[in-house]
Amino acid sequence: MSDNFKKRKSTFSKKLLAWYNENSRDLPWRKTNNPYKIWISEVMLQQTQVGTVIPYYNRFLERFPDLPALAQAPLDDVLKQWEGLGYYARARNLHKAANEVVKDYDCKIPDNYLELIKIYGIGPYTAAAVASIAFGEDVPVVDGNVYRVLARVNKISEPIASTAVKKKFAEIAAELLPTGHASDFNQAMMELGALICTPRNPKCELCPVSFCCAVKLAKENPEWLPIKKVSVERPHYNIAVGIIHRKGEIFIDQRPVKGLLGGLWEFPGGKQEAGESLENCVAREIQKKFGLQIKVKTLFLNIKHAYTHFKITLYAFDCEFVSGQPEAKLNWRWVTPAELPNYAFPKSNKKIVDKITGTSDEH
Repeated sequence: MSDNFKKRKSTFSKKLLAWYNENSRDLPWRKTNNPYKIWISEVMLQQTQVGTVIPYYNRFLERFPDLPALAQAPLDDVLKQWEGLGYYARARNLHKAANEVVKDYDCKIPDNYLELIKIYGIGPYTAAAVASIAFGEDVPVVDGNVYRVLARVNKISEPIASTAVKKKFAEIAAELLPTGHASDFNQAMMELGALICTPRNPKCELCPVSFCCAVKLAKENPEWLPIKKVSVERPHYNIAVGIIHRKGEIFIDQRPVKGLLGGLWEFPGGKQEAGESLENCVAREIQKKFGLQIKVKTLFLNIKHAYTHFKITLYAFDCEFVSGQPEAKLNWRWVTPAELPNYAFPKSNKKIVDKITGTSDEH
């Protein structure tokens, strides 16, 4: 933080809070100081747009209105409520953390950062958000929006990925935070990044703190900040799965709880190998994993989907069961098409379910 900016930090905070008071969005989690509800909202908002989160937030709290309700629920139920929101480790971590709070904290969410961060799955961002917004603790919250605001206001051209630079941003945010106003200040910083200081086409003319923005004062295009690491082209894989029919039922299996999409149900299959047809891929993977002999028939649906580190094209084939019996230790079952919506599927598999059942994705 430059000496010039240090002199203006009080004015920065006052103007930012005044702007937030006039322009903040009417969001459901801003109508409560309940730490459980704020915790749910902050976890959902990681990697996900506000407009997408709102209906999930409302449905989730209808199903799990308090911490004991979440802790007591089967993980399958939690994943079903999360279905379509993505980044499912968030739901698994929430469920495990809720049980930890019930057991070790007598159902009371800790009221300070240092205790919150000890809980399974709660990192610095979530701990700071809950501590400041729910309990008013004077700790800064630094998310992607805040990185962007601070990088432009202070013209910080160092890549934000390193631990040292992240620490630098946290120190600046802490200096700016006005004592006793952590809740509004942290939300105001995130709101400024979401509405005004956006990644593309920022509305600098409407910014309440443009008077001290180093990039604006230098008459530079703010879009060049913050500096992020160079993105790497994500690999692409063809995945072939089987919709296996037997006497009016369909075979599904559950992914291991640990790992990508853990705990979700899916149609069985796997990655296509070099020189292998998609049909042979389906038959090989299903025989290898479940010991089932099938007859691969016609292509039912193909879906393109992108994950954080790779992309896939998913090919789903209608298949006919011939023979075999999976091992009991594997989590699998035969279900009717009408029962499929009772299970939580990854987004790509959910599109298959929707086509089978003739429904659309309401999420």
